[in-house]
Amino acid sequence: RAFDVGIAEQHAVTFSAGLATQGLTVFCNIYSSFMQRGYDQVVHDVCLQKLPVIFCLDRAGLAGADGPTHHGNLDIAMMRCVPNMIVAAPRNEQELRNMMYTASLDSFKERGEAISIRYPRGQGVMPAWRTDFEKIEIGKGIQLKKGKDVAILSLGHIGNEAIKAAQQLSSQGIDAAVFDMRFAKPLDEALLHSVFKQFGKVITVEDGCLQGGFGSAILEFMSDNGYSARVMRLGIPDRVIEHGEQWELYNECGYDAAAIAEETRKLLSESVSVF
Repeated sequence: RAFDVGIAEQHAVTFSAGLATQGLTVFCNIYSSFMQRGYDQVVHDVCLQKLPVIFCLDRAGLAGADGPTHHGNLDIAMMRCVPNMIVAAPRNEQELRNMMYTASLDSFKERGEAISIRYPRGQGVMPAWRTDFEKIEIGKGIQLKKGKDVAILSLGHIGNEAIKAAQQLSSQGIDAAVFDMRFAKPLDEALLHSVFKQFGKVITVEDGCLQGGFGSAILEFMSDNGYSARVMRLGIPDRVIEHGEQWELYNECGYDAAAIAEETRKLLSESVSVF
């Protein structure tokens, strides 16, 4: 059953909370940029009440030609600071399906947490997207490519650009490992311990704001656990991003495949100072 509440994001969130109190599986579907309007309700009506509402945030990241009002650059930072909220981002259609499927299971409802699943505007990357549903482990990242020179940590669909960048780097003799973290909260701490024990240079890539986002979460983990790697964060800078095609804006903001490869080369060329 579907309910259209019109342009009333605050009501959509509280309505979803009410349905969840009655045991229904609730998907609350709102553009990332418009989710800002219902933030108070997310905090007080959903997360404070420990209700398992599933937020599906469309147009997350740079939305392209819709311009500054529609860029969904804040939701990672906005959601990951709220208690009882999981922050997830699928790399492709299969992961999106599996995240939504996992969040619909009774075992997820028993956690007493909501989940924010963000995905971009535009074309998909899997023509054969209708795959079997699989339950995934909350907070579990995956390694997409092995490597020894540098680690690239990505969140969400921009991981596809990270893989392209790693392929470009391979042709230049640079062996980059790529990890799709999938969750900005909770982080896969076991995977991150492994990464920071192996690599002294790490790049984070996200289609979201740098302040308080995925890269910031990685820096927090590193600081809290006493690691001292050199970390370079790629994402949306602290300024208004104007109109443009998505690929143009990814390039402008410095995190398309070519930019990731270039920043990786710069990072690897840095000399290490010992104080």
